[in-house]
Amino acid sequence: MSRFFTGSDSSSESSSDEEELYSDQAEEEEQSSEESSEEESEDESEEEVSSDEEGGAKGAMRFLRDASEEEDSDEEERGTVVKSAKDKRFEQLEGTIRLIENAEKINDWAVISDRKYLTKSCPEFDNLNRQIPGLQKQNNGQTPKLYIKTIADLETAMLEAIEKQKVTPKKMNAINQRGLNAMRQKIRRVNKDYAKEIDQYRADKDGFMEEEIVEEIAPIAKKVKRPISEIGQSIVGADDDGFTMVGAGGKAMQYTPESILKHLRTIVEARGRKNTDRLEQIRVMEKLLDVATTDYQKIRVLLTLVSTRFDLTSGTGSQMSQEQWKLAQHEYNLLLGILEANPDMVVIEGAEEWEDDDKQPTFNPSELFKVPGSVVSFVERLDDELTRSLQHIDPHTAEYVERLTDEGPLYASIVRGLLYVESLQKKLKEDAPQDSINRVVMRRLEHVYFKPSQVVTILEENTWKVIPSELDSTITPRSDTTDTTSLVRTLCTYLFTNSEGIIRARAMLCQIYFLALHDHYYKARDMMLMSHLQDTINSFDVNSQILFNRTLVQVGLCAFRAGLVYEAQTSLQEICGSNRQKELLAQGLQMQRFSQISPEQERIERQRQLPFHMHINLELLECVYLTCSMLLEIPLLAQIGSSPDIKKRVISKTYRRLLEYHERQIFTGPPENTRDHVMQASKALAAGEWKKAAELINSIKIWDLMAQSSVIKTMLSEQIQEEGLRTYLFTYAPFYDTLSISTLASMFELSERKVAAVVSKMISHEELAAALDQVNSAIIFRKGVELSRLQSLALTLSDKATILIESNEKTLEQRTQGTANAFERQGGQGARGGRGGQRGGRGPQRGGRGGGRGGQQFTGGALGRAIQA
Repeated sequence: MSRFFTGSDSSSESSSDEEELYSDQAEEEEQSSEESSEEESEDESEEEVSSDEEGGAKGAMRFLRDASEEEDSDEEERGTVVKSAKDKRFEQLEGTIRLIENAEKINDWAVISDRKYLTKSCPEFDNLNRQIPGLQKQNNGQTPKLYIKTIADLETAMLEAIEKQKVTPKKMNAINQRGLNAMRQKIRRVNKDYAKEIDQYRADKDGFMEEEIVEEIAPIAKKVKRPISEIGQSIVGADDDGFTMVGAGGKAMQYTPESILKHLRTIVEARGRKNTDRLEQIRVMEKLLDVATTDYQKIRVLLTLVSTRFDLTSGTGSQMSQEQWKLAQHEYNLLLGILEANPDMVVIEGAEEWEDDDKQPTFNPSELFKVPGSVVSFVERLDDELTRSLQHIDPHTAEYVERLTDEGPLYASIVRGLLYVESLQKKLKEDAPQDSINRVVMRRLEHVYFKPSQVVTILEENTWKVIPSELDSTITPRSDTTDTTSLVRTLCTYLFTNSEGIIRARAMLCQIYFLALHDHYYKARDMMLMSHLQDTINSFDVNSQILFNRTLVQVGLCAFRAGLVYEAQTSLQEICGSNRQKELLAQGLQMQRFSQISPEQERIERQRQLPFHMHINLELLECVYLTCSMLLEIPLLAQIGSSPDIKKRVISKTYRRLLEYHERQIFTGPPENTRDHVMQASKALAAGEWKKAAELINSIKIWDLMAQSSVIKTMLSEQIQEEGLRTYLFTYAPFYDTLSISTLASMFELSERKVAAVVSKMISHEELAAALDQVNSAIIFRKGVELSRLQSLALTLSDKATILIESNEKTLEQRTQGTANAFERQGGQGARGGRGGQRGGRGPQRGGRGGGRGGQQFTGGALGRAIQA
């Protein structure tokens, strides 16, 4: 213990309190320095003694006094600063934003959003939102732009974190994942109220934040430091807190206009490699775009940037996020704007790439400078990604409607891309990319053909408002886009003239669909028949076959709206009679009972599904098909009666099957769905109760979905009246000798002229054995012409016997000819001078071959059919 007092005052006059204090300190020092050497301890004791002598303080008190002295000196140097309440609120806002940015850099979403993992009373994001009302009051009701910048950047960082979770296999821990999910809901709810300001900020970040610089409070500088803005001029990779992006070698990455092409080369070479951080590449290219000074550099950066955004969803099962899609669409429009402002530079497929990354290319004003790329493939990919996104969203939610609003900007981009490709055709002339123009025109047509004319008119008006006024199209000028029918006809005519193969066939189908949708049945029918697509459609791809099925169905619905029941049933028979409407129209998967589909095939089928807004109502389609089948089948069943050929004359097997199932039911309650209404109406119509049948058909609520539903119901009532009259005549004709037309007119509430027309048509088609007495206005039925059941069976038996006799005669002839040919061949070979015999034997031999063919036909031919019948 004596070594602690070697340099201290050891006089006997020291107090007992000091001795106790020193003894306690000595014991603690001995316990903590048991393993230390004596030389180090002596040095420490000498330093303590010297410091005590200079400062006059003992132990830990000297540290407290030094800290207090430093604070006093700082206060004396700095002085007292008086701040207003507004400045204090802004400082508090900046502090909260700084905490959020720091947590964002380390990917700590729990600190930002979830209060369960904080020692504070609320998370930082909620704290940020609580400060805004007070700031808005002090700022004349305006929201601070610093807050708008923070929530916009926070949403972008949140979406990037979610995309990174999908791309990279490394997962986030449970706490941060929970915080990220909570933040996703909060930021979407908050940003909805500031959507307009956020869009303005993202459109022009620097211009939006110019006025905010005045409002920011300059921090109190304790030390002279180099401003971050100066660092950012030399190193663009530095962020707001002075952090600088570092490359693989540990050196700071500098983004300058001279190094843009090198960075782009590095990014392009890294495409397709494993463990490539595409989000980081996108951030680098965004900084390169800000640094770019020439239009050529901006074009090169934008081409690579849009392609990299599409690479985020390289898998077939994933879709592009809405945020990334909007950014890609904005950058695509920016690219077109730069190209339109620089007519000497063109982006075209197959152009030679500039290889020298150290220097910029030289431009000759008299020559076009070609940059390799494809404007058409970008707009096609945007269209495909929007379609894929709509396929994966529940169509019965508000999210689907919100996502569908992006179709308007996409259509404007398609039209603008078409204008650019048209300008290329004027510049390049012989080397004009005709295929590119056809592809863009086809994309534009596919966005128009299934929409009503009112919707197309609004879409075209909004599109031409967005496109600069100096741009115009040679294919579809601005003045000709008001009439939607002429617009579709112009697009289709252009494709008919300049394309071939699948594109030409799809253009034909789109025009037929559009005409049928707008009730031009005869034009649509004539185009369908003249195209002969029904003969060659099986050789086309699946998507074209789906379009053909949709067109065929739309033609059938158009015929129904026109009152052409037979034509409507004929058009819908192939689709609706197969019981695979969903699959054939690409509106869902309809699993069959005994079918086995592999997961790969099911995935391919789901990729072909159409978005919900393009669907044809399957319930309406089934209702139209069953109603038309009823109007044709019920009179046919009454005409055939109990004839044994009833199964040979079937119009709709599906309808017959449903009707038989309905008749087998013991108890039938009130109709509940469309099928019940049609089946009970069929039963009433067969019994002659046409009013009940019309009431049941008109009570189906699905008719309200069709345009002019009252006209449709009136047409159906008239059709039911006529078919009820025909059914009555077929059923009760054997019981009448004469029947007054006026009686029939009163029974079915038809005019006598209409009844006479229906009866005359039945007589002319040999459906009714009768004569029309126009003098007495009556129908005279012919007796003895109608066959009884026994007579029908006898005629059927005689027909089959005739077929059997003919088959026996053919068999006998074949065997006889075969025997004669065998004898002649033997005789011809035995004769010495048998050349003439051989030649003469060839005639019967050929006849024998013909007989042999007849024998093959006989084995499974007419006799077999006769026995089976």
